[in-house]
This record gives sequence, C-alpha cells and structure tokens, in this order.
Amino acid sequence: MSTPPQQQPYAPHGQRGAPGGYTSPIPVTPANLRHALASEWTKIRSVRSTVWTLGVFFVLVVGIGMGMAALSSDAEYDRVPYTLPAFLGLVLGQICLIALGVLIVTSEYGTGLIRTTFTAAPQRHRVLTAKFLLFFVISFVATAFSITVVGLFTSTLHADTGEPWGSTVLSGALYVSLLGVVSLAVGSMLRHSAGAITTMLGAVLVPAVLPAFLTGTDFTRPLAEKLVEYNAPTSLAKQFGLGDGSGGAPQLLLLVGITVVAVAGAFLLLERRDV
Repeated sequence: MSTPPQQQPYAPHGQRGAPGGYTSPIPVTPANLRHALASEWTKIRSVRSTVWTLGVFFVLVVGIGMGMAALSSDAEYDRVPYTLPAFLGLVLGQICLIALGVLIVTSEYGTGLIRTTFTAAPQRHRVLTAKFLLFFVISFVATAFSITVVGLFTSTLHADTGEPWGSTVLSGALYVSLLGVVSLAVGSMLRHSAGAITTMLGAVLVPAVLPAFLTGTDFTRPLAEKLVEYNAPTSLAKQFGLGDGSGGAPQLLLLVGITVVAVAGAFLLLERRDV
C-alpha cells in the first residue's frame, strides 16, 4: 500500500531558500501604518457626513467671521488681531468638529463595519492611530484655513495696525483640533454616537454655565473662578488675544493633557474589550 505524497511546504513570496518550497507569485507585503492611513482616508472622504460637517463648519466660521468683520470698525483692532471675528464662528463651528470626531469611530460600531475593519487589520491600535492622525490633520487644516480666510478678509476692510495674527491661526486651530481628537477618543470609549456627542457637549458647555451657580458661597467661589478661566469658550477666546492679555498657553497645555489621557484611555479599552 503506497503512502500519499507529502504536501510541499508553503513559502511566502521572497522566501526561496526552502528546498522544494512553493513561492507565491503574489507579492506579500506586511501591513503597516501607511496601509491603515490609506484605508481610513478612503472611509473618511467617501462618506457624506464628512463633506456636510466640514461644509457647515466652514460656512459658520467664515460666514459669521466675515459678517462680524464687516460690522466692526478700524478702532476695534487696535489691540486685537484681525482673526478675532473667526472666534465667534468657532464657538459654534467647533460643535461640527466634535460631532465629526465622534462619528468617525462610532458610525463603524453602529453599522457593524468595525468587525470587518478589525478582521482585515487585526492590529487594532494601528487602526485607531490612523483615525487619530487623519482626523487631527483634517480638522487642523480646515480650522487654520477658515481662520486665515477671515483674517485676510478683515485686514482688507480695516486699516493695518501692525498687530500680528499668524500665531492666532496656529493656536486657535490647534485648540479646536485637539478638542476634536478628545471627541474621537470619547467616541471610541463609549462606542455610541448620541452618548459620546452628549458627553462632549456637556464637557464644553457645562463648565461655562456652572460658575453662575457656584459664586454664591466662599466655599465654591475658587472653583467657579477656575471654571471661568479654563472653560472651553474662555480658553478659545484667549487663543485670539481676548481676556486679560495673559495668552492662552495654560489653557492649551491643559487641553493637551486632557487629550493625552483621553487617547490613552481609548487605546487601553480598545485592546481590553471585544468588538
């Protein structure tokens, strides 16, 4: 009785040293972050919510900014930058980026596409890293472009006072973009669109309203003063030179710390929980 022939061992493409091994004609390229970025970019740009959300964001920031610039006078820009009208639009426009950051990750959980994503890319941390990087770049470019458009429009309407405004473009765009990254991290942790958006809106709006109820007693007044100084609208205003003129570096550093904690929590829960 003859024994069945032994199967030849399989050798991936490029491994030709095994005697009698099979060499696949199809190149096998190990997956890396570049592939994850390409995949996430395809998903982000191919959905309508991205186009609509960024479109509404641009209309709010640029539209409100140009309107306020047209209604203001030259004397109002004696000590503030020409990008100041963009701040008023960003107060509302940042909600668009908060929602977009949440939807980038929660929409996949809602439709079940996340199972396909993690099956194709078992390295979950690589997928989430690609989402964070792409969204930060998109939100930063969109915000910086909108602020710049408002600044250029304002400078053409009013006499040049020499007040520099390039740094406000960077700091304002960085603050809003980091807030969006926090939203993406919260969406990854909660995996629920409505819950994550509500959580982020509460984190942005409640600290701005709460001080009105905490100034009545000496015990809660210090907390109220800190909330007034570090809430999101005030922190964003300081990036544009409003307030006491101290700058918004402490507020920006606080948001950087919050972003690091939120992103770390998103990665930790991603590896510990099932899909």
